[in-house]
Amino acid sequence: MEYLFYIGLGAIAGLISGLFGVGGGAVIVPMLIFTFAAQGIDVEVATHLAIGTSLATICFTSLSSIFTHHQKQAIRWDLVKTMAPAILFGSWLGGIFAISLQAGLLQILFGGFMVAVALQLLFYTPVVGIRSLPGVIGTSIAGSAIGGISALFGIGGGTLSAPFLSFYGVKIHQAVGTAAAIGFPIAAAATYVYGAADVGDLMMPDASLGYVFIPAWLGIVVASIPFARLGAKIAHRANEKVLRIAFGCMMVLLGSRFIWINLST
Repeated sequence: MEYLFYIGLGAIAGLISGLFGVGGGAVIVPMLIFTFAAQGIDVEVATHLAIGTSLATICFTSLSSIFTHHQKQAIRWDLVKTMAPAILFGSWLGGIFAISLQAGLLQILFGGFMVAVALQLLFYTPVVGIRSLPGVIGTSIAGSAIGGISALFGIGGGTLSAPFLSFYGVKIHQAVGTAAAIGFPIAAAATYVYGAADVGDLMMPDASLGYVFIPAWLGIVVASIPFARLGAKIAHRANEKVLRIAFGCMMVLLGSRFIWINLST
């Protein structure tokens, strides 16, 4: 029954991700936090467990997206190779930093991130800039920042890397495809950090590998990929503007809730 429940959770996360075009982590993490709390998992580990599990799912779900974008020749592999070392370093550092934070502070930061993503969803219009990409040092700094923030909040990085690339003149469809490819090294490096974390003194649920909860990981991986495709098909037939406004408002409320609850206690 537990695995069936997480399959349902993965289906919802995939559907929402496909409908609104946001990274799966921005949906999976809050859903897992609420689910773990309802199951009585210690609040001191639930947030870290949700983020680690989300990143572990992205290791697999990103492969489907990468394959699709590669078939359409929408990935700038030269940029992926250039940014990958810095992204791996930033993801490793971001994961270590996240593990060191208390659960309450991490939820406040995640709530702020959710509000920022919602504002991007509501007001951001992709625009291709005319600037050239910065040199190796500038690109490395950007890659480290993208990897670090993504590992901190359990996302694949597309929310950050796609606007960055388009700002510097990369065509929109290539920016999105390249961002999808960047998501894999982010998730892989951060998953290693969360999965290898020393949790011996913490009250962890059974079937956990560090801060990765295997039942949730498996259920989400199985269901999220096909339902993301279904969500994308529905999005083409629905009123996209209304959907984005509704989801953006929901994310503002959820993010504000994380901030308010932790600041008021």
